This record gives sequence, C-alpha cells and structure tokens, in this order.
Amino acid sequence: MSVFWSSVVHSLTPYTPGEQPKLPNLIKLNTNENPYGPSPRVIEALKAEAAHTLRLYPDPNADRLKAAVASCYGVTPKQVFVGNGSDEVLAHTFLALLKHSQPLLFPDITYSFYPVYCKLYEVPYKTVPLTDEFEIRLEDYAQPNGGIIFPNPNAPTGRPVSLSDIEELLRRNTESVVALDEAYVDFGGESAVPLIDSYPNLLVIHTLSKSRSLAGLRVGFAMGHPALIEGLERLKNSFNSYPLDRFAIAGAVEALEDREYFEKTRNAIIRTRTALVENLRAFGFEVLPSAANFVFVRHPQRDATELCRLLRERSIIVRHFRLPRIEQYIRITVGTNEECAALIEALREILDKVTLR
Repeated sequence: MSVFWSSVVHSLTPYTPGEQPKLPNLIKLNTNENPYGPSPRVIEALKAEAAHTLRLYPDPNADRLKAAVASCYGVTPKQVFVGNGSDEVLAHTFLALLKHSQPLLFPDITYSFYPVYCKLYEVPYKTVPLTDEFEIRLEDYAQPNGGIIFPNPNAPTGRPVSLSDIEELLRRNTESVVALDEAYVDFGGESAVPLIDSYPNLLVIHTLSKSRSLAGLRVGFAMGHPALIEGLERLKNSFNSYPLDRFAIAGAVEALEDREYFEKTRNAIIRTRTALVENLRAFGFEVLPSAANFVFVRHPQRDATELCRLLRERSIIVRHFRLPRIEQYIRITVGTNEECAALIEALREILDKVTLR
C-alpha cells in the first residue's frame, strides 16, 4: 500500500527500460543488445565457476576484474571501479561525485536515467539543449556547474563528440567532475580514457553489455584518477560490499581478454550498420550520423507511432521515444545481417502498400 511509501518514493518517476516482450519469432531491435553471443571463453568460464565454491562470498574488491580492465585500457587497478552494470556505476557516480550545490549539466535529449538519478539523490540539474542537428555543443557547457555528464556517443541519437572537443572542455572545466558515459564508444567513437592521467576530474564509464555481449551478466566499470575511484569505493562499501558475484567476475575477465572475438563482432556490427543506413536512406529516411550500435531515424512523410505499430505486426520491434523534439524519430538497434534484411523488407512492404496518416 502506497501509504507506507516514503516521500522520496512518492516523488519519483522511475526509468522505463526497453520492452522485453515474449513473442514467437521476434526480431528484437529495441534495446541495443548485441546480436552476437558472448565469447566462447566466457561460456567456459561460467561453466567452471558453477562449483562448490559458490557457497563462498566473491572477492569484494573484484581484483581479478580490475586487473583485467587495467590491462585492457592501459590504466592501473587503482584507477578502476567496478559495479553491477554501468547503471549502478552511474548511480554511485551521481551520489558520490556529482551532487553539489551548483546544478549538474547534461543534454536535454540523452539517457533518460540521468534525471531519475537526480531526483532520487536530490541532485540539482540543468539540461543543455542539443543543436538543431541533435549535436552536443560543448561550448554551451561553459557555465557554473556541479558536474557535467553525457554519453559519448550520445543516446538515443548516436552522435559522437570528438576527443579534441572533450579535451577542450576539460581544459576549461577544472573545478567539477566531467563524467563520460561511453556505453557505445566501441562502435565508432573515440574513448577519452587516454586523457585520464592528464585530467584528475575526468571519469570514464564503460559497460560490458553492448560491445562484449554481456547484457545478461551485468558488469560495468569506471576509470579515473585514484581520488575519484576512492570516492566511489567509499560509497559502494557503505551500500553493498559484494557488488559482483563470482560468475560476473569470471565472465567479465574472459570477455575483456578475448580481444580477437571482441574485434570480430564489433566490426561485424559496424559493417551491418553501414549497409542498414544506406538502405534506410534509399527509402527516404533521414538518418543521424551514428557511432553506436543503433541508428536514429525519421521518415518525413510517415508517422513514427504508426511505423512502429506496423513493424510490430510483422514481429519486429524498435524503440520509439514520445518526447519533445524526437517524437517522430525511431531508434533501431543494429542486428545481424539477416535481422536487418528482414527489417528492410518489412519497411519496403509498409512504405509501398500502406498510406499513413
């Protein structure tokens, strides 16, 4: 009964995740999941972990995983923080590093969990409008702030910010944390990890859900100056001293170490994205430049809601955001070549045979 809720719960508008329907023969292009399974080495590691040792707690510091992250990204273990998916890492970041008297700045069109965290943790915030072309213009962030956060590439638009522009922002903004959510960076963006040693206020957040096919395992991490990591660890150890279980640690280590599989699958997605964009444009869709594993599109003569409905009738689901400025856009995850071919064939049928109002 809601009478027992706290005032905080009453005031919340929770994040709405992408739909996970249980429909037969579904082509699921709505939640940016990787269309390819995880590395075979991950599967073997998970099998090996299913042993009598599950009666024991996991390593509270996840030292093996921190070492694997450090080796993969050229940082030190003291510069790494790990958590249950990047959403938990983000949650700790908002409370530990971004809650100050000045407002936190982030784009007006971006990952919709950001305002949820602000309301949950009572973080003052201000949104900064994207340009008319849906770009993040970092000059607009040259204003008093308690922190800056944005995805790079941005979501749901897929548009990236160049590393040189990010470094210019860091040169100007030295008194607050700049947190970069790089969930999709492996599909064509430029990671800011090389800037960590030069800018002590930079925090870079990654996930294994996208480019390493581990959305179901829930592993995320942040990299930054040891002082930033210490702040996150202090908060984590006041909340959950064993955040990652044995399966998550074992699988994540293998995913990071199997570089060959990672390169093979991400390059396959990039190639499929290129072909998908060409096909969509041939049908008259406007497609924003994307450096992610999805594309953000609109058709100037077709209603987005109706397009989504007609695709769903053909067992294809995509993501539609009913929000100002983007209510006529659809976000399409890049699937396999076969899934994208089925999408294109469905759109061909819809656009040829159906008149949308």
